[in-house]
Amino acid sequence: MTQQGDTMDDGRRRGRGIIIGLVLVLLVAGAYAATVLWADGKLPSDTRIGGVAVGGLSEDAARQRLENRLGEEEHRSVTVTAGSKKVRLDPEKAGLSYDYEASVAGLTGFSANPVDLVDRVVGGSERPIRTEVDRTALDAAIGKAAAKVDRKPVDGTVTLKGTDIRQSKARPGRSVDQEELAEQIEEDWPQERTFAAPTEQVEADITQSEVEAFVSDELEPLLSGPITVHSTDPTAKGEAAEISFRVAPKQLADAVSVHSTKGELQARINDKKLVEAVEVAAEESGEFVPARDASVTWEGEDDYRVRPSAKGFGLQTKGMAGTVSEAMAHRGAKERTVTIDSRVTTADFTTAQARKTLPKEEISTFTTHLTDDAERTENIDTAARRLDGTYVKPGETFSLNARLGERTAAKGYNAAPVIENGRLVDDYGGGISQLSTTLFNAVFFSGAKIEEFHPHSWYISRYPEGREATISWPEVDQKFTNDTGAGILIKAHVEGDDVTVTFHGRAPYDDVRADMGERRNITEPERIVDDSADCVSQSPTPGFDITVKRQFINDGKVVKTSDFFTHYVPEDEVVCTG
Repeated sequence: MTQQGDTMDDGRRRGRGIIIGLVLVLLVAGAYAATVLWADGKLPSDTRIGGVAVGGLSEDAARQRLENRLGEEEHRSVTVTAGSKKVRLDPEKAGLSYDYEASVAGLTGFSANPVDLVDRVVGGSERPIRTEVDRTALDAAIGKAAAKVDRKPVDGTVTLKGTDIRQSKARPGRSVDQEELAEQIEEDWPQERTFAAPTEQVEADITQSEVEAFVSDELEPLLSGPITVHSTDPTAKGEAAEISFRVAPKQLADAVSVHSTKGELQARINDKKLVEAVEVAAEESGEFVPARDASVTWEGEDDYRVRPSAKGFGLQTKGMAGTVSEAMAHRGAKERTVTIDSRVTTADFTTAQARKTLPKEEISTFTTHLTDDAERTENIDTAARRLDGTYVKPGETFSLNARLGERTAAKGYNAAPVIENGRLVDDYGGGISQLSTTLFNAVFFSGAKIEEFHPHSWYISRYPEGREATISWPEVDQKFTNDTGAGILIKAHVEGDDVTVTFHGRAPYDDVRADMGERRNITEPERIVDDSADCVSQSPTPGFDITVKRQFINDGKVVKTSDFFTHYVPEDEVVCTG
């Protein structure tokens, strides 16, 4: 009995053990299942992405946390450097962005694998934030940045001021390798946010070494010393016929210029200027006798005296430029010596031409009335006496400023009123514009070609409207060309209250007339009160526009016309109270 009872007790104990084991298994299985269910959809507990702890979070929650924590960092600018230059890129515009979805992808999902379960509960990893690069946008942003840091090369230059050779140094440029820079940013961003742009040096088209070689080998020899010219006097014999003179470097320099063509410096010699420089040096040497034009002087009434023209001799200009240019390329005095033949020269205006074109009649005359200002009248008389007797050859261009010269006290001119900036002020030679106006009308009715004239700024009643000409030294001039076919003798004089200018010559037309239009665009003057000590009073005169037609008449018909338009500003009334 005893043995049987023990056996029953052992059975009961085994049954309880099995039940307990089953219960334990069920408990563990339940706990495991609960853990599996809890871990499903969550990131491993110790996971960090881009330095942000996202363990135990769902994908959505992890993605949201990354956006919240890394959003500011994502948009932090990228700096590109090149030398001392810095350019900042906006990541968004440059196509650089964080890919939050890809960064958390694959870290969640169901798994019953114990190893995965343990990793979800106690494991994790550190991983960088994943990025997305729009290469098209990145290339465009880098292109704009490169435009700011690229540096164009600077060509070396050479300029010539007389014999002074001036250089500006060449500087190489810099160019960003945009492809390589884009690859660096694509590979290293966002761990790196400052990138040294890979660059390459860009040489100038004209480098410094080329500048120095050009100056030393080409330009300096041209001006390294004078050119010695040997020639002969055709009117002499033996040693007496030998002529020698020098052309100075500063004279040669006038014919030399520096040019840059297709990245190459060139020294060019202007043949015409070089010939002129040699001829000037020859004239200055006193070794040559220039041809002399015939001249005409008035002896009174219809009597003219012709001073005959005379031949001279000068250098043979044919081939001169080439001969001298070749010598200029050398540095040695011996090589810079040339021989140039001489030639006989003839006058431009010969004795025969002078006699053939002598004046025969009065072809025009004009008179204007003087004011009662004695000093002003004396100025006009001084200028008229200088003008009187002037002979203008056929084809010659006459300049009144050139004839009278600068008006100074030393030449006998008084200070008298002139118009300056719309006001009357005193200046030496004031008043001779009346002589200029009188001369202009003599030119007008002679039929000669009017080259330059300048009406007064406001209308002066003692002059014909639209037919008057002021003058001022040295810019404001009156010029005409004698195209009448014969010489013109200018007679000018002051008599009583009048100044008269008369032309003697040969009339090219039967008549020359002035057809004056109506005044238009009339503008009223203003009133100015001036208390300054040097104030000059003025009477008011309205401003207006007017056109005068010049008519050339032959056989009773108008064969040619020309229009003269004049705009007059109003002369303001000036009341002096000082």
